[in-house]
Amino acid sequence: MAKFAAVDIGSNSMRLLVAGIGDQGQLLRLAEDRQVTRLGESVFTKGILSEDAIRIAEEVLTRFRGIVQGLDVEALRAVATSATRDASNREDFLARAHNALGTPIEIISGVEEARLIGLGVHSVWPQGDNPVLIIDVGGGSAEFVLMENGAMAEGYSRPLGAVRLSEVFLDKDLPKREQLLRLQEFIDEKLELVVRRLGRQSFVRGIATSASAAAIVCAVNGIPRNARNLAEQRTVSLDQVRQLYRELLTMPLDLRRKLPGIGPRRAEIIVAGVAVFLRAMERFDLPALHYSGAGVREGIIADLATRGEISSRPGLDEGQRRVVETFARRYGISLAHAKVTAGFALELFERLRPLHKLDSGYARLLEAACYLLDVGHYVSDTGHHKHSFYLVSHADLPGFTEAEKRLIALLCRFHRKNMPSSRYPEFIALNAADRRALEFLVPFVRTADALDRSRDQHVRLARCQIRGDEVALTLEAEEGKDCALEEWAVERSGAAFRSVYDKTLVVVRL
Repeated sequence: MAKFAAVDIGSNSMRLLVAGIGDQGQLLRLAEDRQVTRLGESVFTKGILSEDAIRIAEEVLTRFRGIVQGLDVEALRAVATSATRDASNREDFLARAHNALGTPIEIISGVEEARLIGLGVHSVWPQGDNPVLIIDVGGGSAEFVLMENGAMAEGYSRPLGAVRLSEVFLDKDLPKREQLLRLQEFIDEKLELVVRRLGRQSFVRGIATSASAAAIVCAVNGIPRNARNLAEQRTVSLDQVRQLYRELLTMPLDLRRKLPGIGPRRAEIIVAGVAVFLRAMERFDLPALHYSGAGVREGIIADLATRGEISSRPGLDEGQRRVVETFARRYGISLAHAKVTAGFALELFERLRPLHKLDSGYARLLEAACYLLDVGHYVSDTGHHKHSFYLVSHADLPGFTEAEKRLIALLCRFHRKNMPSSRYPEFIALNAADRRALEFLVPFVRTADALDRSRDQHVRLARCQIRGDEVALTLEAEEGKDCALEEWAVERSGAAFRSVYDKTLVVVRL
């Protein structure tokens, strides 16, 4: 059984999960660890991660490293969320965290965080084809995920985390009326976008995740913290959440700490957490919420397992294709041209495996790049490849890691003009395997783009053959059409192909 590890560096706590995937696709937990760090406490008021919080994080990550090393995992993904995203000293923290954990830490966007939460819930509690709204109130942000057919249809992240709101708006003891009014106004303001996008959608079920959700369900149902597993899939009604909120507003901190299911640290931020869940239930007309203990960690495990399963099958999965198509449309890309270019590139990748010997996982990135090559035209036709690189580098592409997005952006950067070389710091920054992959993939991108030079999709790649010192592409044009323009364009791209593969690219017409 393949084993995977996930590390979630949140704004309130840090979590580790090591798990495998069983024969029936079930998640099998092998090791877990969690510690409250309040990493985001100083970020939301001062804009930086405090030295004390960083030191605690280093200690926790060192402990996680020891656990993972003893379990022979196939892959580990470590992600950081809201607090790290917002911190001005995040680069220093990432370097120190990398050293402590022994693996790079990836800052993920709020939308990617939402995707992983949705994937995590689905992996332990499948919801079928029905539309489900998942609400996760973390330390720094709250995620709202519309799940359909087991995948994220829409995902939103808003700055409504319990630590953030507590630090900015509330006293740790009894909150004042003016503070609560400002808190409510802020919650309504940040919810408005999500309500506008999802408010007319009907949901079969609302699912609450996160430690704040667990505390609410436990408090309402009288479940002690040490039996939190009993809260799984339990429900709380809107009236129950509203009543709990009213009671909390009258309780000083020492009394909140005595409530069942609410620990001493959670008691400091529970008012803000309940406020977000309550308002979300009201705005989305949810009569009740079901609790799920799954989240980002489970999503990472499911994602890593899925990547392993599809590594032998080249190309994008359905969710990734939807992401790149949506991004391409936003910048006015012709999807007809993008799709046929991607098809040509994948065909070249498959037929020329004896030459490049790359892992099939790179085919996904090649296909994604072919959709996004020309987004830079939105900025300017002059040097559009450079603009494409910038836009993709800074894009929110859930379903792709930062390393994958970087390689996609570089494929866009080098799809014309100069080839990758040591003169480009972005190329040098890649690891050795990705540098090699980029060099071998760039000729495929250029040749695939050339095969639809006319932009009317009338040419078919009938054959691709390795013949000694040549690679012969046999082109077939639709009846009444000519492929002279594509032949010329392919021959122009031949220099790049020859520089990488040491073979001449020749065109044969049927």
